[in-house]
Amino acid sequence: MIEVREKIGVPKYKQIIASVEHYISNGILKKGDKLPSINTIKNSNNLSRDTVLMAFNELKNRGIIQSVVGKGYYVASDNIKIEQKVFLLFDELNSFKEDLYSSFLHHLGDNIQVDIFFHHFNKNIFQKLINDNIGDYNYYVIMPANFTNTNEIIQFLPKDKVYILDQIHDDLENYNSVYQNFENTILENLNKISNSIKKYDKIILVFQEKKQPLGLLKGFKSFCKNKSIQHEIISEINDENIEKGILYIILDDKSLLKVIKKMKTQNLILSKDIGVISYNDTLLKEIVEGGITTISTDFNQMGKKLAEMILNKESAKIENPNKLIIRNSI
Repeated sequence: MIEVREKIGVPKYKQIIASVEHYISNGILKKGDKLPSINTIKNSNNLSRDTVLMAFNELKNRGIIQSVVGKGYYVASDNIKIEQKVFLLFDELNSFKEDLYSSFLHHLGDNIQVDIFFHHFNKNIFQKLINDNIGDYNYYVIMPANFTNTNEIIQFLPKDKVYILDQIHDDLENYNSVYQNFENTILENLNKISNSIKKYDKIILVFQEKKQPLGLLKGFKSFCKNKSIQHEIISEINDENIEKGILYIILDDKSLLKVIKKMKTQNLILSKDIGVISYNDTLLKEIVEGGITTISTDFNQMGKKLAEMILNKESAKIENPNKLIIRNSI
């Protein structure tokens, strides 16, 4: 079925790829059909095993064929227009990640397939998803959350094909990345509004260590220490009343809504009785209670830059920009 010719100016592995694509596009090979074995193609065309394997690996990375252990290679998709496949591993899906994802897809274009997975801050799931997909994709985009020793899990992926997203840890310093510098971001932006913060008796940071970047916690503590500000760190907004004279720094939207609800129940006035700073801007935060002050990165820019790096095969570590948006809440 697969014939490779000499001296036609086309690499032999590409001739194998073109043959498989030709037979699929003409309906001779259909989804689920078995391909000739590597040895059959090798022997019938006097090729090296590596040449055939190179062709099969590229087809596999594009999702056109798949290997079944002990049985061989089969047609997995008839969409031969897919040029590359990207493995995208998020921690969770929220409105910010949706913006990032949409921007990433838009700037990649139509001929690159992106398969999205979620580890939900579970390291076992994270490891299984990585291990189950080694060799199946052209690029791997990974959001490592707060996991330690991540490099031990991803070390078997091709290093030049891996992009770290959002958080970068010490063991991942040598990987390509588009990241947020959480420690500097919160420290610098709180310093910008330190005069407004001083009118409050205490700052409370609502912080979940399992889910939220440790750099934020470190930057928050540095700010409070440098400014000698009384502060407290809690993991959630509980059923007790919120206190007057407190500035709440809230990283998740559920806690933000709890504080606003309690504020209304207690007839407290935002920016007079209590203050609120939220992380990551949304349309809701522009509107609710006259506007919530936010510290936010640009997720659309993050998705765009990540796509450009992949399309241009760019190797770099890029810090994503952030901004402080001051509104009514402080």
